[in-house]
Amino acid sequence: MNVLIVDDSKAMRMIISRTIRQAGYGDGLLREASDGAEAFAAIQSEEPDLVLSDWNMPEMNGLELLKALRDAGCNVRFGFVTSESTTDMREQAIAAGAEFLIAKPFTAEDFADVFEG
Repeated sequence: MNVLIVDDSKAMRMIISRTIRQAGYGDGLLREASDGAEAFAAIQSEEPDLVLSDWNMPEMNGLELLKALRDAGCNVRFGFVTSESTTDMREQAIAAGAEFLIAKPFTAEDFADVFEG
């Protein structure tokens, strides 16, 4: 599976990559983007199978990225990995087309559930 990890923190991108591998799903291609604008361009050219995005980022936040993708007709599987997970945020994410929201701190099992779903 080709996965794009979008987070403005390089350390967090590395932690997410490691956790995906711990969950047993690191055999695919794991790519990274540091903000929503960079991710939007990467998704257009690379067409990942799954996007794991932070919510709060500079340039274009995760919700703006998701909305821009859906407006462009891109239906890539999309989920949030974020430290904020209020009911309102979950509702906004699902309404915009996200499949899931994984709250930080997370476990390998959280990612296994996503990859199996």
